[in-house]
Amino acid sequence: MPDHTILFDAAEQPVLVPTGTLLTEAARLAGVELNQPCGGQGRCGRCAVQVKTGNVRARSTLRLSPEDVAKGYVLACQAVVEGNGAITVPPQEKIERVLTTDRNVAEITVPAGYSYERDQSVCRVALSLRSPSMDDQTDDWSRLKWVLEKQLGRGDIDISLPLMRSLGEMLRADDWRVTAILDAPSWDFCPDCPARLLDLRTGHFEEDDPLWGLAIDIGTTTVSLWLVDLISGEVKAQVAEYNQQITRGEDVVSRIIFANKESGREELRSLVLGTINELVERACKRVQVDANEIVKATVSGNSTMIHLLLGIPASSIRLSPFVTAVNNVPNLRASEIGLAIHSEATVDCLPGVASYVGADITAGVLSSGVDDSDEITLFLDVGTNGETVLGSSDWLVTCACSAGPAFEGAGVVDGMRATRGAIEEVWVHSETFEPTWRVIGNTKPKGICGSGMISLLAELFVTGVIDKGGHFNLSLDTARVRQGDHGGEYVIAWGSETTHGRDIVLSHVDVDNLLRAKAAIYAGFTVLADSVGIPLEMAERIYIGGSFGKYINVEKAVYLGLLPDMPWDCFQFLGNTSVQGAYQALLSRSARARVQDIASRMTYIELSADNRFFEAFTSALFLPHTDMALFPTVEQALVGSRVNKKSVNPGASTL
Repeated sequence: MPDHTILFDAAEQPVLVPTGTLLTEAARLAGVELNQPCGGQGRCGRCAVQVKTGNVRARSTLRLSPEDVAKGYVLACQAVVEGNGAITVPPQEKIERVLTTDRNVAEITVPAGYSYERDQSVCRVALSLRSPSMDDQTDDWSRLKWVLEKQLGRGDIDISLPLMRSLGEMLRADDWRVTAILDAPSWDFCPDCPARLLDLRTGHFEEDDPLWGLAIDIGTTTVSLWLVDLISGEVKAQVAEYNQQITRGEDVVSRIIFANKESGREELRSLVLGTINELVERACKRVQVDANEIVKATVSGNSTMIHLLLGIPASSIRLSPFVTAVNNVPNLRASEIGLAIHSEATVDCLPGVASYVGADITAGVLSSGVDDSDEITLFLDVGTNGETVLGSSDWLVTCACSAGPAFEGAGVVDGMRATRGAIEEVWVHSETFEPTWRVIGNTKPKGICGSGMISLLAELFVTGVIDKGGHFNLSLDTARVRQGDHGGEYVIAWGSETTHGRDIVLSHVDVDNLLRAKAAIYAGFTVLADSVGIPLEMAERIYIGGSFGKYINVEKAVYLGLLPDMPWDCFQFLGNTSVQGAYQALLSRSARARVQDIASRMTYIELSADNRFFEAFTSALFLPHTDMALFPTVEQALVGSRVNKKSVNPGASTL
């Protein structure tokens, strides 16, 4: 095929590509960053570029208006090169960092009774070896290994080739005085499993010298990292950053699809590694630690995130019968993965259960204590997949439902992540229907995030702006409710109030997407309870994990039917339970064994093969539900709101 010259205005040099090349691929070759939040499926419209000159064929114009098409705009992921061309790239959406950790470092409590000598798999040993002589010709490794085995009281110690290469020099540098650092994660549970030499340092250590480890949670949206002193168990730094993979897909399915593209899997692996390594550098700088001193890392995340980190094909996760390549990853070395810490550091990826119930959930169950409680507990991770665990110390069942990324800002016209400029809370006046809102960063709004959508949807429902089916009441005497391009819509902020000068609205299509998301989550845990023959009201505790969960207003979430109608004191928001579980497993061999036990004990229910889920989902596609008997407090409050509307001094809704 003939080659064509493509010049991007954002690139220094043109690129030469053959006929049929996607513009996204041409942009990559030119070093131009194009966001593809839908994974290059042409659904999001955020990779639009303008063809100034040349022959480019658009395979799809979805998400582009006729005016955009007339101006030469195409979706880069759906446009192929058929001749020379000049391309203008509009400013790309930037993800601003407005991330908070769950708790301040000072507030994180070291697990009660933690003992480095007893609990930690990593140990260090000060050794003074007898030097070789003409009468003692023992080789260096055998000499070191014999002393280690004698001091530790066990054999079978492994060493890597890179360490073996430096062994002789290290032993002789300080007259055969060295400190050996080893990892033996299975000594208590597998006496025959070998220990592994991680590092050999000249001289003897001081008692107050720290040993460093990492607890890492790879979230679909956010990567969180805790830098931990393994001797004291204390968390010395917490850092978080948006997962750079977001630019190639906002949800796991989009990323799996992108990974199937040529070089897509390696690109996604590089992006998440870049995120983690940036966080390592930031955490180390904060504590003045050399990253090469970090000798252990425990990693949590959903099944797709673990596969993409390791470069393992993830396509089977989204295809029936929805099976992962691996749920239990053997311990790896940092150099094998590409983590910018000590090359021999142990990297322990926590076990998952199934395609959509990964290590983030087993770690969450560990940190929340669901598996160790006599009370029946419902554990929820409200996000794209809506993972749910129900059980106690006697039994555990789990499922996942595809809620979609609506609550994370995707699939909603003015939806956005919880960053600066996002409306995070809304109140609607019960008579004038005028909104009052709170914006992250105390600035002008530019969109609305998940917690804001939950808040707004509940307010619109209780004030009568929308009905049970999510339809707008267009007869209301307010300019806020109007007919838009996608049916009825509510204007949250006028263009004069926003950063970009456009109205921020919630449309009928947006409401439908939000109703589907909440219906999937509610149907998931109701079917889970039904599968074990337990009424949902028997759950004595409802734990909500995940960073998003801690911002949910319980009352408003109940009004939507996102959460069950139960007393408020039953609900507890735990924050990022995934990184908390990774932290516990990092410190303690018994906690690590416990999370393995949790994974093996969980009974997974595949909802796609259960007809009850479709029935429960359909019933939950209303506010709050088709069966109001399930939401008695909501029904009572709605009656009260009608009375309030007749009051002399009406105000904002009481939600």
